[in-house]
Amino acid sequence: MKSLRSLAPLLLPALAALGSAAPAVDSVGIELVPVPAGRFTMGETPGPQWMEGGEWDEAPTHRVTISRPFLIGATEVTNAQYEQFAPGHRALRGQHGFSTADDEPVLEVSWPEAVAFCAWLGEREGRPYRLPTEAEWEYACRAGTTTDYSTGPTLPAAYFRAQADYTDYRTSHTTPVSLRVKQSPPNAWGIYDLHGNAEEWCEDWYGPYEPFDATDPTGRATGYARVTRGGSHNTDVYYLRSANRLSALPDDRSCYIGFRVVQAPPVPTPPLPPPAPPLVMSHVSQRPAPAIASDYRADQPFFLGPRPYVIVPEDAHGPLHWFHNHDPAITYCDNGDLLAIWFSTEREWGRELAIAGSRLRAGATAWEPASLFFDLADRNDHAPALWRDEHGRLYHFNATGIGGWDGLATILRTSDDNGATWTAPRFIKPDHAPPNGCVESVIRTTAGEIILPVDGDRATELLVSDDNGTSWHDPAQGKPADTYVAGGTGYRIAGIHGALVQLKNGDLLALGRGTDLNNRLAQSVSHDQGRTWTYSPSPFPPIRAGQRLVLKRLREGPLLVVTFTDRVVKQGPFVLGMQRDRILGKDGLDLVDAAGKTRRVHGMFAALSFDDGKTWPVRKLITPGGPPHEYFGHGWTKKFTTDDTHAEPMGYLAAIQTPDGRIQLITSGNHYEFNLAWLKAPMPAR
Repeated sequence: MKSLRSLAPLLLPALAALGSAAPAVDSVGIELVPVPAGRFTMGETPGPQWMEGGEWDEAPTHRVTISRPFLIGATEVTNAQYEQFAPGHRALRGQHGFSTADDEPVLEVSWPEAVAFCAWLGEREGRPYRLPTEAEWEYACRAGTTTDYSTGPTLPAAYFRAQADYTDYRTSHTTPVSLRVKQSPPNAWGIYDLHGNAEEWCEDWYGPYEPFDATDPTGRATGYARVTRGGSHNTDVYYLRSANRLSALPDDRSCYIGFRVVQAPPVPTPPLPPPAPPLVMSHVSQRPAPAIASDYRADQPFFLGPRPYVIVPEDAHGPLHWFHNHDPAITYCDNGDLLAIWFSTEREWGRELAIAGSRLRAGATAWEPASLFFDLADRNDHAPALWRDEHGRLYHFNATGIGGWDGLATILRTSDDNGATWTAPRFIKPDHAPPNGCVESVIRTTAGEIILPVDGDRATELLVSDDNGTSWHDPAQGKPADTYVAGGTGYRIAGIHGALVQLKNGDLLALGRGTDLNNRLAQSVSHDQGRTWTYSPSPFPPIRAGQRLVLKRLREGPLLVVTFTDRVVKQGPFVLGMQRDRILGKDGLDLVDAAGKTRRVHGMFAALSFDDGKTWPVRKLITPGGPPHEYFGHGWTKKFTTDDTHAEPMGYLAAIQTPDGRIQLITSGNHYEFNLAWLKAPMPAR
């Protein structure tokens, strides 16, 4: 490989073209390293298995020409350098335990703030400064190499900053570590800290690669996320590879992301157009929903299912994954479509987790194959929720992590065209700290507030908006942790994944998982719109891992609960970081059939209350009945068998009621459709 000394005669004329010979160190202390023009192969080909070779978004590999030399920061911009531009940033040092010293990378900076620093520095220096393009960044990182890392096929431990193997969720927590720049050796071109330390903002909008060679590419014309590169501390080494791509919302400020500068004029190459929309957002009808079929009668029992709505190829491992599809949400569109979303991943706490989506188009009998609905590259985009307001606007809530699931923030976007297009995601809780996992139980109160339940520690908390989603607050913010006892009071819903309804008197009623009272699901009631809660045992059996219930008010007036008869009592060994087997208890539930005989049933069942939760006289097993039949439930459920007394045994549930009165219930992998008349009908006799 040629040394920088031997390249000097080639570099000097080009550097002179920038205005004058660039200094080695600028006036704020940034050391600038020359990068020559040249060509390289950008990206990496995925291997046959997950985390073998590259990731799906690193393909196809393609030849890229960098036509002009440029100068790049030898390190990430440090706290001391950035704070000459923004002295107030000093108050943000040490957030989450990272980057307190002058010579550590500046963190907790958004993309616009990084761009503003470059503009300020360019004006101060009289030379153009900007962020690197994604292509420039990878070219500088590789420094002429073609291996996974600029160090070869592996990355030496000298580069590690609390790097972790996140095959087990018990290791997926951030560990404070020194991020002082230049602790590890530079690459062949004299550039430091490109593999880890801090992620770095790039100039480009994130988008897929195209299968052709390019000169000075600049990414996509628009998007909802900006590229970041390099990986960071507390990250699996796999994500520190030269070709690895990450992305983040431009307004994100986190303890993972910093930036470095380039001294060079803007790249004149026009960006690529936005990519074609995924199937779930393609050819979406804007016509009103068709009329209710004339042969459907709401007063006659109706049941259909289970039919699969999660349709992912069995060998898929990016962007959608066959291994683990879970945590769904569902909504109705004004054109008559049903829209379902869920997370698709190998590990619930992994960076590969993305949000998949599918439609059951109006008049269709089968759900479409899954496609990518939302994804921030190499982020844990956890816990989606969907809600449709009374005007037909769709709301998509999601949590998104900086690394794994231990640092989630909450975002919102909306659609006014049946989910064909969505507004840019924006943070409604940006602090990457609990509570943050959205729960699929959004309601609007009679006072006009939108309430989004979010998971906290052993509890469900609330985010509340009284201005149609513009601003949000937590009614219990800053209050002490609760003690959940029967007859006690507190500030949060007892149990996680809390399902919520408003009662006719204005009170809020919620049921949550994992905090039991007298061996029953805990019931939480608030008389003051979520500021305080009282606790009592519900009439329902407790549920555990891999199970989430539904609590809804039906159009006809009754309250509906859908939950499970038997909790998980034992969990099997880890395989690829996931527990493949979960063993259920055998308690069951006694129901009376149409002949008046009591029969013990197991699995998913519904209950109805006609007095706002005081009593639940109607209970019904949700099963197609008949001879034994095997189905696949995705998520934690996997294979299960139904018959007259056995229903789907577990899963995360979500439900809506469509204008025709039918209840649309989805589990982790299947769709059931039934009406109130079917729920009221007794269990068939033998």
